[in-house]
Amino acid sequence: MPNGLVAIHKLSASIAAGLFAWLVMGGSQAGAFQLVTSEEAALPARSVPLLELRGSPTRRPIVVVISPAPGAGLVHSPLELKLEFRAFGGSKIDPDSVVVTYLKDPAIDITQRITPFISTGGITITQADVPPGKHEFWVQLRDKNGRLGGGEVSFQVTR
Repeated sequence: MPNGLVAIHKLSASIAAGLFAWLVMGGSQAGAFQLVTSEEAALPARSVPLLELRGSPTRRPIVVVISPAPGAGLVHSPLELKLEFRAFGGSKIDPDSVVVTYLKDPAIDITQRITPFISTGGITITQADVPPGKHEFWVQLRDKNGRLGGGEVSFQVTR
C-alpha cells in the first residue's frame, strides 16, 4: 500500500475507534457516560425489592459500594461509580448474571446500558453522568455455583 493510503487507513481506524468509544460512553460531552437520563430521574421512586434468600447455608455473593462512598452526602456529577462484587467459598461471580435496576416506578433495567462496565470483580464507570437528585439502584447477581445475592446502591447528586 502506498504511504498516503497507509496514513489514511490508520486515520480511519483511529476515527472509528474514537467513535466506538464515544458511543460506548453514551455519546455525551466530556467523555461522561449517561448512567441515568433526566426523564428517568423524574419518575416516582420505588422501594428496594425484597431478596428472599432460602436454601444454601453458604455465604451468598454481595455488592460492596466503593464509590460514591456510602454516607458521602451530596456528590457531583459526573461521578465515579465503583461497585465491588464478592463471592465466597472459592466461587467467582458470573458477570452474565448481573442485573442492575434503577428503582423507579416503573422499574428501569439498565443492565444492557452498562454491560461494557461489568466484570467478575464489579462495575466501574469512571465518569457517570447523573442528573441532580436521589438515585437508588438494586444490583442482583449470582456466583458460578448459582448462589443468588444482591445489594442496594444509593447516592444523592448535586450540580
